[in-house]
Amino acid sequence: MDFISSMSETNFKSGFVSIVGKPNVGKSTLMNALVGDNLSIITSKAQTTRHRIMGVLTGDSFQIIYSDTPGLLKPQYTLQESMMKFVSASLEDADLVLYVVELMEKHEDEETLERIIASGTPVIFVINKCDLNKGSRLTDKIDYWNLLYPEVEILTVSALNNENVDLLFTRILELMPEHPAYFPGDTLTDKPEKFFASEIIREQIFKNYKQEVPYSTEVEIESFKEDEDIIRLRAEIYVERKSQKGIIIGKGGEAIKKVGTEARLQLEKFFDKKVFLETFVKVASDWRKKDSLLKKFGYKG
Repeated sequence: MDFISSMSETNFKSGFVSIVGKPNVGKSTLMNALVGDNLSIITSKAQTTRHRIMGVLTGDSFQIIYSDTPGLLKPQYTLQESMMKFVSASLEDADLVLYVVELMEKHEDEETLERIIASGTPVIFVINKCDLNKGSRLTDKIDYWNLLYPEVEILTVSALNNENVDLLFTRILELMPEHPAYFPGDTLTDKPEKFFASEIIREQIFKNYKQEVPYSTEVEIESFKEDEDIIRLRAEIYVERKSQKGIIIGKGGEAIKKVGTEARLQLEKFFDKKVFLETFVKVASDWRKKDSLLKKFGYKG
C-alpha cells in the first residue's frame, strides 16, 4: 500500500493550524518547535515574519499543516497591508487557531481574537515564554486571560526551551478533524528552496544591523543552481535608500562580507550541502509602498 493510500484510511486526521499573535511573541519559534525544523526567521526583533509560511508535520495517522503568520498590527504602509492579508488568509482555512501571547502581555485591542472566537473556529490561547516567570505570576496571568475569555482554552509553553510543547501538540492532534492528507507524506513546507535561501540571508541582516535598516531590506535569489555537491546562489539585497546601501556594505565591504559568511554557514546547515554565495546590494526606492515592487517580491498576487 502506498503512503497516500494509507493516509486516506478511516481515522486519519488532517487539518490546518494557524499561529497568530502580535509581533515578537514567539510564533516562529513555536512553529519551528512543533514542526521540528527551522522554517521561520527567529530573531529578537519584531515583525521579522512577512509571509505566511506553512510547515507540514506528517505521522502514521495524522498530517498537521501549521501556518506561521506575520505579527498582528495596524498597517502603516502597503507592505504591512499585504502582511495582514496573509494573516486573514490563514484564518479562513484554519481548523484550529493558536493565539500566542507573551507572559507579560496585557489585553489591548484584541479585535482579531474576538473575530476568531465569533467565527466558531476552535482556539487555544498559548501563553508563551512561561520560563521567564513561573509561580504565582504565571497563575495570575492565566486567571487574567480566563476572566477576559472564559470560553477559550489556555495552555502555557516555552517554545524556546520546548517546555510543554508536547502537551500542546497532543491537544492540537485531539482537535484535528478526520480527513485525508492534504500533501504527500514527504512534504515539509509549501515554500520553494529559493524562498528559504532568501529568508536565511534576511535573518542575518536582522542580526547584524540596527534600527530601521533590516525592515527596509528585501532579499531576492536571482540565481539558484544546485549540483551534486554544491549549491551556487546569487542573492540581491534591496534597500530603500542609497544611504542604506552604504550601511549594508559597510566600510571596505566588511559588513556585507560578515553577513555573507554567516548566511553561507546557515545555508549549508539548512541544505546539508556546500554553498557558494554571491551577494549584491541594490536600491529600490520606497519598495515597501509600491505595488509593482511588492508583486516582484511575492507580497502581492
